[in-house]
Amino acid sequence: MNNWDGITKRFAHLLDFPLKRLMDQALDLKLELRQDNFSLCTIMNVKSGACTEDCAFCAQSARFKTESPLYDLLSVNDILKHAKDAKDAGAQRFSLVASGRGPAENEIEEFAERIFEVKKRVGIDVCASLGIMDKKGLTRLKDAGLGRYHHNIETSARFYPKIVTTHGFEERLSTIRAAKEAGLEVCAGGIIGLGETREDRLDMAATLKYLDVDSVPINILVPIPGTELASNPPISLEEMLQAIAVFRHVLPDKAVRIAGGRETALKDFQPLAFLAGADAMLIGGYLTVKGRPVSEDISFVQDIKRLWRACL
Repeated sequence: MNNWDGITKRFAHLLDFPLKRLMDQALDLKLELRQDNFSLCTIMNVKSGACTEDCAFCAQSARFKTESPLYDLLSVNDILKHAKDAKDAGAQRFSLVASGRGPAENEIEEFAERIFEVKKRVGIDVCASLGIMDKKGLTRLKDAGLGRYHHNIETSARFYPKIVTTHGFEERLSTIRAAKEAGLEVCAGGIIGLGETREDRLDMAATLKYLDVDSVPINILVPIPGTELASNPPISLEEMLQAIAVFRHVLPDKAVRIAGGRETALKDFQPLAFLAGADAMLIGGYLTVKGRPVSEDISFVQDIKRLWRACL
C-alpha cells in the first residue's frame, strides 16, 4: 500500500463522471482558486542524447536508434541568448534541461554557473531538469539562483516498471523530496498515452498531491520512431480531457501545465484543455519535438483568458 492510496480512493468517483460535468466542475475550481492566471514557461535542451537510462518514450536514450541530436553541455552565451529570447516572447520561466541519469559532481558547478548568469543577466525565473539529484547538489543550484526543479514521475507507481527499468520510482520521489528539502519549488508531472489505464492517471495525480508539488506538467505521448513506444496508438480526445480535468480536481490550487504533445495530440481542440482546468503551458518546443510559433501561442493565451473572464 502506498501513502497516497487514500487520496486515490477519495477521488475514484471522478472516473465515473460524465465528461461535461467533470470539465465544468474542473473549470469552476480553476476560476475560483486561481482566477484567470495563466503561466508560460519555456525549456532549452542544454545537453542532448547519449542517456544511459531506458525510458521507453525517450528519443535521447542511447539504447534507441533515433534522430535525436547529440551534444555536450552548451556554453553560457548560447544559453543566455535563448533565455533572453524566452523572456522577450513572454515566458515567465526558463528551464535548463539536460539528458542523462543525473549530473556528476563537476557538472553541478557548470550548471550552477549557467543558472547564475541567466538569473543575473536576463532576470527571468530559472528552472532546471537535470535528472536524479541529492539535497547537496540541489542546494548548490539553489544558491546559484535556481528557483524550481523539474522532475517528472512519468506515470503511476504500478505502471512505472513497464516504462523504466534502469532506475526505480522511489528514486524519482527521493529527488523530489530532496528538492523540497533544499528549499526549491518543484515541477513534477508525467505523460499520458503510454499504455496506462485511467486509474493509473488518477494514481499519478494522487501521488503528486501527496508530494505537494507546485506545478504539474501533463505531456501527451508523441511516439518517436526508434523508441519502444513508437507504435503506441493515440489515446482519444475524451481520455485526454478527462485526465486534465481529473488532475484539476485532485490538485485544485496548482498550476496544471499542458506540455509536450498538445499540438500533435489535441490539434484543433487545444482550447478544450483550458476549459477542462489547465491554466499553464509550455511554449517554444519540447526538447526533441518542435512546437508551434510562439506568437501563435501568445495570441492563443489571450483568447483563453477572454473565455475565462466571460465565465467568471
